[in-house]
Amino acid sequence: MNPRAAVYQPELIELMKAVLEDATLTLPEAKRTSAMKAEIASGILACAAKGERNPAALKEAALLAVVECSHYSHDISPERRAV
Repeated sequence: MNPRAAVYQPELIELMKAVLEDATLTLPEAKRTSAMKAEIASGILACAAKGERNPAALKEAALLAVVECSHYSHDISPERRAV
């Protein structure tokens, strides 16, 4: 399903907002930019569009996508990578 064509219920929107905030807090403060938040949000939306509703799975998928495409993995400590 295309995330742009998806319709999300208010409860899911609140869940995704909470996951976005939680995921953002795992990044080093200098990396918590609006562009990075947009990338994380995009990952959350894509995962939710596939039917995922587990907050931990949404967070993991979004952060893995960002780490893989941004080469920021060296900035995130191993314990913070374990989402």
